Amino acid sequence: MSFSSEVKAELAAHIGRSRHCQLAELAALIAFECRVHTADSENQLVKEKYHLLVHKLFESGSEFAAGEEWRMLEAVKMWDEEANRPKPADTVNGILLQQNCCRRAYVRGAFLASGSMSDPNKAYHFEIVCRSNAQAEQLCAIINGFGMDAKIVTRKKYYVVYLKEGAQIVDLLNIMEAHVALMNLENVRILKEMRNSVNRKVNCETANISKTVNAAVQQLQDIAYIREKAGLDSLPEHLREIALLRLEYPEAPLKELGTYLDPPVGKSGVNHRLRKISEIAEGLRK
Repeated sequence: MSFSSEVKAELAAHIGRSRHCQLAELAALIAFECRVHTADSENQLVKEKYHLLVHKLFESGSEFAAGEEWRMLEAVKMWDEEANRPKPADTVNGILLQQNCCRRAYVRGAFLASGSMSDPNKAYHFEIVCRSNAQAEQLCAIINGFGMDAKIVTRKKYYVVYLKEGAQIVDLLNIMEAHVALMNLENVRILKEMRNSVNRKVNCETANISKTVNAAVQQLQDIAYIREKAGLDSLPEHLREIALLRLEYPEAPLKELGTYLDPPVGKSGVNHRLRKISEIAEGLRK
């Protein structure tokens, strides 16, 4: 089962405690499924959630008898009383979304009906596909009302509301009350951050080692050139001393080289002397 399917399975089993939250989620299922008879959905989880909500809200079993759907549609503000017929809409009536808990339920229903998530081991991506710009605008506004930074992009004839920031996706899972999925995603994020941190440290250490090795090779070349062209005896005593130590300990770091001097010299002192040797070698090359 994919991570997205796991999230939906968890959400399908979750029912809001209050009637108004249940109505908001049912309205989202109908709006995003684009059908009054959500029980006929090809999405098995949507069907299960629909039956569960209908049973909780109307105490009428898991579905309505023929001709009784108006009761449900009237409750979710999708019934035209004057025309005595369904009034399906892309957007959900704002009366059903006045409280935070109802907006949470609406997002939950929207994701269950038309959302998906990528595998967090590969990438962070959360999206809900909308049928119209109005539907996308309403959903985006509600998600961003929780402090998110959701955006809308068009994809063929659809409008997609999406998030790509891992921390915000975690927050949105919490908003939808998918707490098991939230913990699983957090575990993945922690492991990825640890791996990235280790890789950064390894790369940094590798770069430092490479820099040290390259510097040591250049120092050895400079000393060898001076010895060939002018002889090491031409160097001042303090430079000749460090030159001989570098030849004896070609792989030693600067700090270690300094401990072999009498009296010992710090890393910066050793570096200063080796730079002087490099300048002398450059002068001889000209």
